[in-house]
Amino acid sequence: MDVYKVDGGRRLSGEVSVQGAKNAILPILAACILSEKPVELTNCPDISDVDNMLSILDCIGCRTQKFEDRVIVDASDANCCEIPQELSKRLRSSFFVLGPMIARFGKASCWHPGGCEIGNRPIDLHINGLKRINVDIAEGFGQIKCRGDNLIGADVHLDYPSVGATENIMMAAVRAEGVTVIYNAAREPEIVDLQRFLNEIGFHVAGAGSSMIAIKGGGVTHETTHRIIPDRIVTGTLLCAGVMCGGDIIVKEVEENDVSAIVSKLSETGCSITSDHNSIRLRANRRPGEIRLIETSPYPGFPTDMQSLMFSTCSVADGTSVIVENVFDSRFKHVAEMAKMGAIYTIKDRIAVIRGVPKLTGAEVCAKELRGGAALTIAAIAAEGESTIHGVEYIDRGYDKLECMLRSFGASIRRETV
Repeated sequence: MDVYKVDGGRRLSGEVSVQGAKNAILPILAACILSEKPVELTNCPDISDVDNMLSILDCIGCRTQKFEDRVIVDASDANCCEIPQELSKRLRSSFFVLGPMIARFGKASCWHPGGCEIGNRPIDLHINGLKRINVDIAEGFGQIKCRGDNLIGADVHLDYPSVGATENIMMAAVRAEGVTVIYNAAREPEIVDLQRFLNEIGFHVAGAGSSMIAIKGGGVTHETTHRIIPDRIVTGTLLCAGVMCGGDIIVKEVEENDVSAIVSKLSETGCSITSDHNSIRLRANRRPGEIRLIETSPYPGFPTDMQSLMFSTCSVADGTSVIVENVFDSRFKHVAEMAKMGAIYTIKDRIAVIRGVPKLTGAEVCAKELRGGAALTIAAIAAEGESTIHGVEYIDRGYDKLECMLRSFGASIRRETV
């Protein structure tokens, strides 16, 4: 297992380019199953979740090649419609293959997905949506078996704008007879990127980015090269590090509109944030001020994936900040580790009240999940003294060498194998 060794307390300066988005590439990799022609993806992050998704594609008969920041998928000979339990349990996004496998093969079988333990993440919305387009689904002993050899377009009303459910239904519906309309669809930028990819390979999807998405079934697939959008959560992580440590940093290759909710909240700390030509510059010359209220909600609201990063930021803010977690019911797992660094807080149900301290202190801590691990890392580079962060394998699920990005800003952080 690897750990991070951090000597904290240094001001940050420099510039870093952001990787492609984890939450965009995973459903797009799944969507490659739909194409009978080779597909090239660029701006791909080198993260373990991508490796696991490629293993799933290999398992069903795709030919995959991975280069530095490119992936080539040829699904022309894909012929297996069952995902082994071991692969299903490795990552939450394994469930994304259900929709495209049903569309391509008329049937699919997988297991309840794994991933980070951040609370209840039911798959009912996925299953109910697929049933609406005439998929027959049977569940038992943790396995999900689907048959959909006669997909029929329908109106699908989501009780909640679930990103995963929206994406799964989109991918299945491209082979349904007629038109499928998803109401109360998720509006995240990653949904827009998936729509762009589906249209590039020959399908007909419109409306992504709004609450209503229409999918016209049918289409002939063809080769394409698609560039993955920048990761807005990595962007936010780096900006939070800049606020906590002070200094002058530039984050490049970003989509400014995608991170507007994050930038708005960080601006409340008193730092200067400006943007120019797909880059954001953050200057922080004093201790950050409090952020009175952060409430997570579906896009375009404040992203739940940034909640733990903002908790770290608020832990050194001058004043008292409040965070309300409205999306997941168990996303404060990192806070006990933050207490080892000197963070002062009160948790009640889904509400965290954080009283900022002038300085955190180095400690030995353990990541329990992806975003909490990143939050502990930026807390460590801001803290006085040395820290050791265990559980780096969680961080590797979504960050392409986070330690290298932070070192580019002048942070003292290294990876060691123990």
